[in-house]
Amino acid sequence: MRALALAAALTLAAGSLATAAPAPTGLTATNVFRGPALPPVVSLDGGVWMKGDLHIHSRHSKDSSNNPIAKIVALAESAGMDYLCISDHDNHVTGDVAHHTWADPEFHSDKVLLLWCAEWTTHRGHATTISAKPYDHQAFYDVRDARDTVIAAQKKKLGIHFSANHPGTTDAFMFSYDMVDSIEVWNSAIWSRNAISMHIWDGVLKSGRKITGRGGSDSHHGTPDTPEQTTNLSYQAPENNVGTPTTWVYATARTRQAAVDALTNGRVSVSANPYGPRVEFYADRDGDGRMDMMMGDNARPSGKPVTFRVQLTGALVQPAATYSVRVVKDGGTFKTLQISGASPHVDFTDTPAADVRSYYRVEVTGPQTPYPQVPKSAALSGDMVGLSNPIYFNYDPSF
Repeated sequence: MRALALAAALTLAAGSLATAAPAPTGLTATNVFRGPALPPVVSLDGGVWMKGDLHIHSRHSKDSSNNPIAKIVALAESAGMDYLCISDHDNHVTGDVAHHTWADPEFHSDKVLLLWCAEWTTHRGHATTISAKPYDHQAFYDVRDARDTVIAAQKKKLGIHFSANHPGTTDAFMFSYDMVDSIEVWNSAIWSRNAISMHIWDGVLKSGRKITGRGGSDSHHGTPDTPEQTTNLSYQAPENNVGTPTTWVYATARTRQAAVDALTNGRVSVSANPYGPRVEFYADRDGDGRMDMMMGDNARPSGKPVTFRVQLTGALVQPAATYSVRVVKDGGTFKTLQISGASPHVDFTDTPAADVRSYYRVEVTGPQTPYPQVPKSAALSGDMVGLSNPIYFNYDPSF
């Protein structure tokens, strides 16, 4: 499924090919690790970074009755957002979001690309459905209590991106991750609440699933009408709003479809707010001195040491600020590095094993960049500045 998405969505010219590694000396043809047939790693040139919020509620969610779409869109526009996913609870409108959120006269913008989204709200957990075009969400709502195979078939028929919401909370996602395209690993401005979700993400990555990690503010800003909303006002807090956190996608063009495709393929990072530095993660797989992979990419190891590069791009608190980079390999801390300066970046090397799958991702901590429209959000995020998606080796794209 993801192989098809990769081939269809990222048709850039001049891609860098991920060729098979030479067989280790002494191995026969019958026991050489061949692994899956990996598609080419696409070009790093010609793309565009887009930023947005992938989980936010308007007045069409009953627990967000004071949050008009116009207010959400205006804040997104003022913060320079490129896309926005307004994901109202479908159970509040019996699945018929098409005649509520999407039909609202305020659901438009000349500056921000509005995606067609909803929060699939079930007694087995929540998820966000994301699409570049209108689809029949009622049909997806109707299978919410069905077996996972039925749900997966309906998801495929509708052609939607399916993202597990806040899996580490009381509304934990309890469906099969085999039908999931992304996971909300950073929910709301409160970074500390996401430890379990990050642990779950590493778990599914270690299982061989190539699933994107993304963020979402889950901002409600309404009148609480459920016990959870009454006792946990973080969703209602003014410090939690559009873009806390912000999800960046590296798309082939500034279009809705390109944004969704980039999200599916994992060329994605998450920052604490839209003004904070964007975490970028690259790799030089073949040792020629040129970065030819980035987060979300999957290739066969060349047998040579791989040079990885972490860099922060965009607004910084101050050039003298020091940031800490935690490199995670296969779920554990590989090393911790320090970066600073006007263009903070750091390189490190490792040699991915030729006969097993592996992944690398990074988390960056340090001083927060102010968010003028939501000035107190930094206090909720603590020192968590941003994170990357993994760079993969030997992952089976047909999984």
